[in-house]
Amino acid sequence: MYTSISSAQLENYIENQLTHFFPDNTTDWKKAIKACCSKALERVEYCFHSIPGKYYQSNGKPVFNHMNADHYATFLYFLSHEAYLSGNIPLAEKAFYLNKALNGLDLFYSVKMPDIFILVHPVGSVIGNAKFSDYLVIYQNVTIGSDKDGVYPSFSGENVLYSGSSVIGDCQIGINSVIGARSFVRKLTDSGNNRIYSGMYPNIRVTPNNGSVLNDFFMENPA
Repeated sequence: MYTSISSAQLENYIENQLTHFFPDNTTDWKKAIKACCSKALERVEYCFHSIPGKYYQSNGKPVFNHMNADHYATFLYFLSHEAYLSGNIPLAEKAFYLNKALNGLDLFYSVKMPDIFILVHPVGSVIGNAKFSDYLVIYQNVTIGSDKDGVYPSFSGENVLYSGSSVIGDCQIGINSVIGARSFVRKLTDSGNNRIYSGMYPNIRVTPNNGSVLNDFFMENPA
């Protein structure tokens, strides 16, 4: 993978950012930066390997640019999640909070995102602890959350949530299905594939999706 700065430079960059944004004089989080950064970059490479386009590919290799806000938002999520998995909650908290401060993205460190997804200028998006599958696309001002009973949606894969859309509670979203811009979806147990959902609950309109999320946004089997 091509990277805009080296791994060592990125580790130092992260440490400086976290120290600047959160000057609480704690140090326990620093010991996990190297290992968590390394694992986060591995996950970035695997994720970006399936995303076409000039910002994600160059000469057949994925690209990570720390000055590309979408790239960096994805990296910070992976960093926070790796810190969470390693048990270093202070680093997980700081990386999550930094992502929120820099990118306006509320993606908590314990949320299990799929291996392959795209964040498209995700300012204002709040992504809760849903069940996700690969080939997920999330735009700005998207809300994915639970109902009052703590039930989250489930996404079967190859799903797009366009700007301003919300999916709340017990919703089963099938393969190659899309949530239209500014739509509000609740209590959707129809898990059929190849659907487009639009409108506001309870008046949701369902139409066939004759397109392909996979072909439009991803490379299924990149070389």
